[in-house]
Parts: sequence; C-alpha cells; structure tokens
Amino acid sequence: MTGGRLPLVLASASPRRLDLLARIGVIPDRVLPTDIDETPRKAELPRQLAARLAAEKAAAAAAAAPDALVLAADTVVGVGRRILPKPDTESEARRCLELLSGRRHQVTTGLVLLAPGGKRLQRLVASAVTFQRLTPAQMEDYLASGEWRGKAGGYAIQGRAEAFVRFLSGSHSNVVGLPLFETAQLLRGVGWLRP
Repeated sequence: MTGGRLPLVLASASPRRLDLLARIGVIPDRVLPTDIDETPRKAELPRQLAARLAAEKAAAAAAAAPDALVLAADTVVGVGRRILPKPDTESEARRCLELLSGRRHQVTTGLVLLAPGGKRLQRLVASAVTFQRLTPAQMEDYLASGEWRGKAGGYAIQGRAEAFVRFLSGSHSNVVGLPLFETAQLLRGVGWLRP
C-alpha cells in the first residue's frame, strides 16, 4: 500500500500512456507490459477488439500482481468495420494513410481497472477523427518521419499527424491512447483518486 492506497500497476509498454497519466498527477507504482496476441478475431469489430484486448491485458497483469489495482487500455483505429493495424512496415503505414486520407475514422479505447478480489470497472471510449485529403508530398514526408511505426492506424495525433486533423469529436487524449476523463473516473470509483 502507498499512503493507504493499493499500489497501481499500469499494464502497458506505452510511454505515451505514462505521460498522459502524469498529466493528471497519476504515477503508477509499477509498469507491467503484457504480451498478448493482439490479432483480431474473425468478424471482430473495432470496438469489440479494443474491449477484449484491454480485458486480456488487465487479466494478464493482475495474475502477476494480484494485490494491486491494475489499469489496462487498448486503442484501436477503425474505418467502418475495418480494423487498421499498428504498422511495422512503411507499406503497411502507407495503406493506413491512404485509407484515412479525406475520411472520418473512429478511435476506440477499451479501458479496464481490476481490483484485488475481482472487482472490475470498464469503459469504452470513442472519438471521431477526420483527416484532410493528404497530398502525395504530405504522405511521403510523414512516412519518412517514421512516427507511424507501431501506432494504431499508422499515425500519432500528438505528433506531426495533428496537422492532418480537420475535425475531432470526443477526447483528444483518447486518440493519443488513454482517455483521461474516464481514467480519472475509474480511479475515483475505487478511491485511488480523491473525488
């Protein structure tokens, strides 16, 4: 226990999630990345995938830290029913940008907080984002930056890609990877943050 509170474990390898938590004064006691298969199931929709992966990450981390609060999140970018990858190659990233160019897409984060004894709180947060129509030069410059690597949908809104965003409805921090309003609500709900 830290000052009467349960220790908080962040089940994520994402430095962006740590940075976002720090913005609201939350410093996890431990960071415990999980290694789960993130492959979408047949006919799985973006919202379903985000919820399932967040739950699986939370369960995996809770097994390793049973006496802690475990916070897990997973962010998925979808165009309609289609789930965009976290690209490893430039050609994958190019396909993502071509799909996003001039279109609205949905960014969904599944959020799960597990407490010892099995108490589970969860949220599903969606933001709508519309990119401008990207010129070939914009696409080439963004691909050359390498910023897309490993990012859901092949872009980072907190970086150069923010200049492509013509419209955003919903939580900006959700698009970065952790919806802060809902995260704070969950932590208040278990008494970890003061009301």
